[in-house]
Amino acid sequence: MRRLFIAVDLPERVRDEISDLYCAIPGARWTEDAKLHITLRFIGEVDSVMAGRIDALLRTVDFTPFTLTLKSTGFFPPRGRPKVLWCGISGGDDLARLQKQIERGLTSKLGLPPEDKKFHPHITIARLSDAPDGKLADFLTSNALFETGEFMVSEFVLYSSVLNRDGAIYTKEVEYSMGNG
Repeated sequence: MRRLFIAVDLPERVRDEISDLYCAIPGARWTEDAKLHITLRFIGEVDSVMAGRIDALLRTVDFTPFTLTLKSTGFFPPRGRPKVLWCGISGGDDLARLQKQIERGLTSKLGLPPEDKKFHPHITIARLSDAPDGKLADFLTSNALFETGEFMVSEFVLYSSVLNRDGAIYTKEVEYSMGNG
């Protein structure tokens, strides 16, 4: 069984801009630069036959390259104790169309269960456990105007991940470029 997800990778300069935000917040586990990405769809555990079917489906996804800008920071869940710090995305209509095309294929053609949460494009920058409210408020206030330059999205990636006690280890399985179909 393989644990899979589909994501858009970020250019190195954008990952650097994000990691420049990292600061001392007790209880924050910051995401390693190499693991920063935009998740399009978490698939979960599948056998090798289904993994092959997913790969074949993803090879048929056809899209035109588009640009994105990262903008602002926030946290999940919106109510209650924050568990995730994130960077938001500006101008994500093309990204949403790509995600919808992938989601539709996975559910209607492969019979995978639909994603149970509405797509909210973001980059997880930290996981939180009992971070002090004041430090979080300071971080959000200091980074309310955070914005990167535009970057081009011309591919997406099928990743596998293995969980261990130090976090997940991601492996790029296949990269899918624009004009696959």
